[in-house]
Amino acid sequence: MFPIVFLVCLAAIGTLAHPTTKRDAAQLITSCNKPNTVAITFDDGPYIYGKDLINTLDKNNVKATFFINGNNFRCIYDSDMMDNVKYAYDHGHQLASHTWHHKNLSTLSWDQLHDEMWRVEQALQRIVGVNPAFMRPPYGEYNDQVLQVSGARGQKVVIWDFDNGDTAGLSAAQSKGRYKDLVSKHPKNVLTLNHETHNTTVYDVIPYAIRKLKDAGYKFATVAECFGGDPYQSIVGPQTKDVSV
Repeated sequence: MFPIVFLVCLAAIGTLAHPTTKRDAAQLITSCNKPNTVAITFDDGPYIYGKDLINTLDKNNVKATFFINGNNFRCIYDSDMMDNVKYAYDHGHQLASHTWHHKNLSTLSWDQLHDEMWRVEQALQRIVGVNPAFMRPPYGEYNDQVLQVSGARGQKVVIWDFDNGDTAGLSAAQSKGRYKDLVSKHPKNVLTLNHETHNTTVYDVIPYAIRKLKDAGYKFATVAECFGGDPYQSIVGPQTKDVSV
């Protein structure tokens, strides 16, 4: 390991990184493929409820997947947010990319796409030492170019087949109603969308959803587990923070 300087989110972080190896377009994942499995996923973090959410998941023996932004609700390089990212990773949850600024990727150029993806990959490598193998495009918006850039970066693109509706303004009761309806239909597997930035999701909806899904006999898994494959392209260990910062 070597010392680095963690910069604030508004500062330049480095030179745009383009992979040099040509790869096929990314594989698009819209559902799990292991029967009777549910993947609980969270977008838009890290955020202030992160550790409480992880404690709830751990108490219920549930491993989740966190699609991380670099500079959305909070800056990933804030010390408390770095702690949250480390906490999730150290507790065995999967970390994946949600890109840097949470932009609509289908509106960006080739270079802009690489920049959005690379910056959050670099942050995860610096903070916990992993290079994610899965990416979720903000708003679920993607086009052929997004798939091509993701493929060039060695990542699979993940959408979802169940949305609890928290970012659409649904109340906790309405989100729980969606989970209740889901369980009553009992699909063979489920890939969920939730947001760790909503306190009602963290403290009310998720505990309810876990109970309902457990009672229905579902097994919980990370995205990598429910679909198959490694969660990370590489694991090298975190880099150290420069003492001058």
